[in-house]
Amino acid sequence: MTVYFIGAGPGDPELITVKGQRLIRSCPVIIYAGSLVPAAVLEGHQAQQVVNSAHLHLEQIIELIKAAHAKGQDVARVHSGDPSLYGAIGEQIRHLRELGIPFQIIPGVTAVAACAALLETELTLPDIAQSVILTRYADKTPMPAGEDFDSLARHGTTMAIHLGVSHLEHIVAQLLPHYSADCPIAVVHRATWPDQDWAIGTLEDIVEKVEAKGFRRTALILVGRVLTNDSFSESSLYRAGHAHLYRPG
Repeated sequence: MTVYFIGAGPGDPELITVKGQRLIRSCPVIIYAGSLVPAAVLEGHQAQQVVNSAHLHLEQIIELIKAAHAKGQDVARVHSGDPSLYGAIGEQIRHLRELGIPFQIIPGVTAVAACAALLETELTLPDIAQSVILTRYADKTPMPAGEDFDSLARHGTTMAIHLGVSHLEHIVAQLLPHYSADCPIAVVHRATWPDQDWAIGTLEDIVEKVEAKGFRRTALILVGRVLTNDSFSESSLYRAGHAHLYRPG
């Protein structure tokens, strides 16, 4: 018996991995995060038990897993995006290790990747940004020392900010000392879902644009010059005259 933490991707049912889909269709027990994972992701399943974990607390989820373990049943524990990023799987894994229940993590497409695709941009452009900082707004869960926006924004590179759209005005105020007012910023609401929408602007006008859209939750904030910049060097990989293992000089 194994518990599979499966990344369902950002919303589009076709963005789940082949392995994740195969496991969902073969596991006799499915526990899925119904507030963020569309039911279409579960299509084709033959599970004996399907539970929406949105209505459960941690201990209830563990009890379901323990019951499946006692019956020798594999469990598809389905999370949105990639389960290793803000997936709240750490505390579940801690319980499983204490109980001696085996598990595997099946990666998924992240919201960051989905938003970059939607915005038709590469997040790491030569001369512009070669790093991406993935972070979140500190609301109910405080940030560890050194991970506040002021510290992270000092790098000036591409930033992806989760769980912060309802605090956008405050976030912009913290970013402005490190990114100029004309720095591009995008807020993407429910990327890859049928009702996906987005607003693109600058730190100077994005708050007004997002207020006009009415975004309140389930949105990702992307900040950085890569969003609109086309004045960058070509990468070495495909540059004529650049030799490497597969294209000797």
